[in-house]
Amino acid sequence: MNGSLLFVLLLVIIIVWLRYDFRAGMRKQRREATRHTQKTRYGEVGLLGDGETFFLKLFQDVKQAKHHIHLLFYIFRGDHIGAQLLDLLEDKAKEGVTVRILVDRFGCKLSRSQKKKMKKAGIHFAYSHPPQLPFLFFTLNRRNHRKIVIIDGETGYIGGFNVGDEYLGRSAKFGLWRDFHLRLKGDGVQDLQEQFLQDWTTAKQLYITEPALYPVLDQGRHPLRILPTDGSYLEETFIALIRQAKSSIIIGTPYYIPGRRLQQELISAAERGVDIRIILPKKADHPLVKEAAFPYFRSLLEAGIDIYQYYRGFFHAKALVIDEQMCDVGTANFDKRSFHINHEINCLVYDKAFVQIVLSELEYDISISERMTLAAYEQRSLLHKGKEKVATLVSELL
Repeated sequence: MNGSLLFVLLLVIIIVWLRYDFRAGMRKQRREATRHTQKTRYGEVGLLGDGETFFLKLFQDVKQAKHHIHLLFYIFRGDHIGAQLLDLLEDKAKEGVTVRILVDRFGCKLSRSQKKKMKKAGIHFAYSHPPQLPFLFFTLNRRNHRKIVIIDGETGYIGGFNVGDEYLGRSAKFGLWRDFHLRLKGDGVQDLQEQFLQDWTTAKQLYITEPALYPVLDQGRHPLRILPTDGSYLEETFIALIRQAKSSIIIGTPYYIPGRRLQQELISAAERGVDIRIILPKKADHPLVKEAAFPYFRSLLEAGIDIYQYYRGFFHAKALVIDEQMCDVGTANFDKRSFHINHEINCLVYDKAFVQIVLSELEYDISISERMTLAAYEQRSLLHKGKEKVATLVSELL
């Protein structure tokens, strides 16, 4: 056997093995996934729609912490804002406040010296979801995409912001960064705490059972449910919500790769008269994710679904509003990775007044976005169409 044939054979074996590893790992995760059925809580919820407000509120709450600070982020950069947060956390740790930081290994952008300094200050640090045999390729691709903070068990954060200067609009490439994050006070924070501690244990850290982690919480005005997902059941939740829609659906997402079932549910909803609008970024922050969305657009447009491309910066908000009655804000994108691989956490809010706040923000985003037409869609270049073909082949990993 000559060298070329041997190389081709080896390449085929590797591809087959990677495919088997990924599929088998996904099946194992589905079997082991927990269908979370959190109770309806009644807390106080505030919407944070820009990085300046998010970090201002977060820093204020961290400064007031008395007992513990728990942070879980997909991305944590050691840049200007990340270094500021680390300095503050180190000060709190030296005051005696327990600080635990959990970061996805892929998204951790902290230097060795920063991690060493954290450890010296007494901060507990761990990586989410260490790669595991026998399905190494799948576990390397699995991300803990949650972004939550819990302070003294009484204040919580959940949403789309990570830690980094780009989330403050300081990226020359993306400019303004549009995102949604929720700040929770009182009832509901215990569910964020429970999820953090479960993830902390999954990261091979000791499970903590201190009573102070679960203080008695005040109830507030906003009915809500915290929805963690472990690579399963989120698709079913979104399908159920779409089927309930009677008049309108608005979806905000940076990535639209829903798969066949959700795509068909949206088209069916449009056919029964539901007004559907989808907001997406015009520019992409990762290779091929924009092109992977385009094969879905024709049938959406033909069904009368409006697609808007946000062009004044980067749109990273993850939101779903049904009939102006309920909304979902969280970490999950409208894509196959969030539905079937990543570990996510969302918050469903059932307060009409709060839903109107989210709706007005999305309406504003639509007003400064470009509406896609079927004619414009047809004018895609051959290069773009070629990228779409490639993107479709790897869409589960994007």
